Amino acid sequence: MTNKFQKQSQNTEPPASGKHAKIAARFAARDDRGDSRYNACYLEYFRLFNAREYYEAHDVLEHIWLGAEGEIRDFYKALIQLAGAFVHMQHQHREPHHRVHGRRLRPAARLFRRSSELLSNFPAHYEGLAVDRISTMAAESAFALESSEFTVNPWSPETAPRLDPPA
Repeated sequence: MTNKFQKQSQNTEPPASGKHAKIAARFAARDDRGDSRYNACYLEYFRLFNAREYYEAHDVLEHIWLGAEGEIRDFYKALIQLAGAFVHMQHQHREPHHRVHGRRLRPAARLFRRSSELLSNFPAHYEGLAVDRISTMAAESAFALESSEFTVNPWSPETAPRLDPPA
């Protein structure tokens, strides 16, 4: 029996990068998640995001985004951008005086804006998510960064947002 990830990957060209081969192998060994109608990588995105493993969340969702078509591709892209924005904020929080990491708030704001703009094209509830809440969070995060003129990072491990996984 194939799992949901294997079904999707049969319809796409294999990704060229080694990280995508590792992700494919990771999910190929898993059993299907029972009655879930969602791709295992999509569900893993939320687990990783809520564990503040934003880069890994970005990677796992990018893996299925590469083979996606139509509106779901834009939806995944918005969630990837959201995770990417938090990657920037997390790095800046850890090393605010670093020559590179110290300047990550502007790129974070851009990714938050792009994510919010893409999500605004979707209904309030899509793919099991309260999309309107996520879009608002992204827009508010961008606004907070911009209004501080990129001098205040509102992210911290204690206040990191959580996303409700698909219902």
